[in-house]
Amino acid sequence: LGPTRAPDQPVEQRHRNAAATMQACLEEVLFDLLTTLQRRTGHRALCLAGSVAFNCAANGKIFDRTPFDQVYVQPAAGDAGLAVGAAYYVYHQVLGRPRTFVMEHPYWGPAYSQEQIRAALERSSIASSEFQVTELPEEQLAKETAKEIAGGKIVGWFQGRAEWGPRALGNRSILADPRRAEMKDILNRRIKHREVFRPFAPSILEEATGEYFEKAYPSPFMALAYAVRPEKRKEIPAPTHVDGTGRLQTVSRSVNPRYWRLIREFANLTGVPVVLNTSFNENEPIVCQPEEAIECFLRTKMDVLVLGNTIVRKPASSALEGESLR
Repeated sequence: LGPTRAPDQPVEQRHRNAAATMQACLEEVLFDLLTTLQRRTGHRALCLAGSVAFNCAANGKIFDRTPFDQVYVQPAAGDAGLAVGAAYYVYHQVLGRPRTFVMEHPYWGPAYSQEQIRAALERSSIASSEFQVTELPEEQLAKETAKEIAGGKIVGWFQGRAEWGPRALGNRSILADPRRAEMKDILNRRIKHREVFRPFAPSILEEATGEYFEKAYPSPFMALAYAVRPEKRKEIPAPTHVDGTGRLQTVSRSVNPRYWRLIREFANLTGVPVVLNTSFNENEPIVCQPEEAIECFLRTKMDVLVLGNTIVRKPASSALEGESLR
């Protein structure tokens, strides 16, 4: 395989070959195991956990490469997911207790009131600077935020309970316009400060999934990658991977109504029911508290911060400054 590549070194063809080979080997073993499992059990619904369950590229192919036609990967599918699975096994299989709970959303972390958000803003440097701070009702909040995203602004979006697991799923997210091909590089270089090949996710209204992707099976926890329909790839180039797929999050009105409303307002403005979504952080854990969101916003080139019902705009700034729009 040759020497290890340092983060600041270019990606060479041998690196691409090694990554593709390892992915192909993983998929061959995984699909063989799953096919054997289905034949032994006769079940067509599959639950996955463990770190391999975060391999969205493989997960998205399960429908085509195995007999399973339902796939569930819970939002914290690493070690935490294995612990939950073990607890479920004892509760249902050993103790024989009835099933009373289905994890339909990942929002199990802390939440903060509007009063706590106001207090955090007043304690920060935002209170004594030229930032524009506006508190809005929910309907207007979605419209104003969608307008900022459609205008090329990068938005920190902090709402409700934090997500459980490693994925930002619409409550601790950085959002941007998926129609701008250059947005992926801008986010990696000027906000996230990571390798330029790292992709981002499309958050899409659940009811529009089949219009943009070649599969319509829900992916609420960003655990599946589907091929973007060829005719739609030019509409959402920023979150479309180099292989033509997207690690999508399907957003339903019943599960996250505020995030759904924001995407719907963006669709009303642009005709595209998708926003680019990445985790609200910069080389550290995803923000949890309002203070952490404010600190990340201030030290990066984000343009707008939405904390609860409050919109904070930086004075005359844009992450797109100096960037050529294609």
